[in-house]
Amino acid sequence: MSDRRLHVFFTVAKLLSFTKAAESLHMTQPAVTFQVRQLEEYFNTRLFDRTHNRISLTEAGSRVYEFAGRIFVIYDEMENAVKELTGEVSGVLIIGASTTIAEYMLPALLGDFKNRFPDVNVRLKVSNTDGIVSMVENNIIDLGVVEAPVSNKNLAVELCKLDQLVAIVPPGHALAHLTSVKIEDLLEYPYICREEGSGTRDVILDYLQDVGLSANNLDIIMELGSPEAIKGAVEAGIGITILSRATLAKELKLGTLVALPLETPLERPFSFVHQKQKFRQRAMEELLDFARQYCLEHPTIKI
Repeated sequence: MSDRRLHVFFTVAKLLSFTKAAESLHMTQPAVTFQVRQLEEYFNTRLFDRTHNRISLTEAGSRVYEFAGRIFVIYDEMENAVKELTGEVSGVLIIGASTTIAEYMLPALLGDFKNRFPDVNVRLKVSNTDGIVSMVENNIIDLGVVEAPVSNKNLAVELCKLDQLVAIVPPGHALAHLTSVKIEDLLEYPYICREEGSGTRDVILDYLQDVGLSANNLDIIMELGSPEAIKGAVEAGIGITILSRATLAKELKLGTLVALPLETPLERPFSFVHQKQKFRQRAMEELLDFARQYCLEHPTIKI
């Protein structure tokens, strides 16, 4: 029996979706379906019930899924044990990160990691915080790095670093001359916001609630899906916003934006999130250790 068939089946069974499994495995959906059918032919029984565009495990499928999970744990343990003896660090890691982290923190971290471990191939998926947590939950990615708290207690969450958020306005704006600003002062101006599901948006809304305000107090005139788009809109004079200080190095150097610390400081955690599993491939352990050290050396981002 092919290990590949079992791996494909296990992924479909965990996600209960041929489409999501194909995405996770970087395969076409017909190829995934073919592998599952081959396994069903091997056992001479159906492993999935397919009704109304939904799938569920049969009794035989549940048995195979249970044993497959145990087999893969033993495989991981065996692989790690051999690699510890040989010193080899290789493989493919799939990392997910929310937009701010993917664009402004990870390039340097992953570049240094690749220099140290050239035989490890890293693939990066970018989404908002909700999307990244969902991918970790569904085993689509090995490790997520997010910019908002994670509520799923079944996942392991580790603080990476603290990120400072600041108000940004264009030069010449009525607030641009200030050294700091009250959140109440920002409410008088058109506001540009990140999309729903964004960690930045969630943190700002929680901050407003903590100081006795709400999203209704903001004059939101535009919602955009990336820090770059928001910065461009602020530079164009469309409105003001609150963004991570980590996103502003180029604009502050060129003088196209002005950053104003909030009088009541606003910080948020950048966190690692991954499955709580005992055995992981060695490359994953090395990446976690490398990232932890990186965050110790760069604990905060400040003006």
